[in-house]
Amino acid sequence: MYKVNQSRQLEHLISGQATSDGAGVKLTRLLTQNLQRRLDPFLMLDSFGSDNPDDYIAGFPNHPHRGFETVTYMIEGRMLHRDSKGNEGLLENGGVQWMTAGRGLIHSEIPQQEDGMMRGFQLWLNLPAKDKMIEPWYKDYQNPDLPKYTSDNGTLVTIIAGQCHGIKGAVQREHTEPLYLDMQLPAAQRFEAQIPAGHNAFIVVYEGQLEVDSKVVKATNLAILSNDPEADGVSLTALEDSRVLVIAGKPLNEPNFQHGPFAMNTKEEIIQAFEDYQAGLFA
Repeated sequence: MYKVNQSRQLEHLISGQATSDGAGVKLTRLLTQNLQRRLDPFLMLDSFGSDNPDDYIAGFPNHPHRGFETVTYMIEGRMLHRDSKGNEGLLENGGVQWMTAGRGLIHSEIPQQEDGMMRGFQLWLNLPAKDKMIEPWYKDYQNPDLPKYTSDNGTLVTIIAGQCHGIKGAVQREHTEPLYLDMQLPAAQRFEAQIPAGHNAFIVVYEGQLEVDSKVVKATNLAILSNDPEADGVSLTALEDSRVLVIAGKPLNEPNFQHGPFAMNTKEEIIQAFEDYQAGLFA
């Protein structure tokens, strides 16, 4: 088992902003535009969760993207994806949808249930300037497809991207080197995960509560982790049965200009994206 020599400290707690998107889906925006520089290469993180169909049933009808990747992690529920490249996939409990918008595509995400709990996260991961206009790409990973690690103390880690304790996740990216882990920690247990020193990193507790750097992080909180160059990971202690996302990435350190569904390097490229979309070039 990997042992952290020096854990990252907790720099700042974010409670998130209640908002809605798509056709009125209620969600909490945890990573907003004012954090994009601090948490480069990440652009946005939304949390959605409700057992009231009125909060999610209309879903996210057709809308465009360009210049980044979306990672949708469905904790509970069923969501159907369709896009203008002809891809279609049903995301189910515990599954992940990884989509590279690249030069542009139009997609929809529509719930495939009329009642019950719908819960999950969508993360926006930036692309380097040289890759913003690459061919779009899409893949579904159902829960059994995602590598997992179980520690001696019963902590279960689902490895969506990057690696944990020597086990590689489902997705690897050369330039942003994303780490995306979902951890289930039993009460009173500790787990340590390696995070490269140069990566920006944060955690999101979504069940229970944890202790990091002697500070408590409660459910629905996003906690930014410090960038101490001496720290080689993070140590988490569960104060009760808890679930937490650990997310990190290598910063691109490039100019960033995001407007709505497009993320490019300049305002001119954003204007071009709107013109291309209106001209039907995303089809």
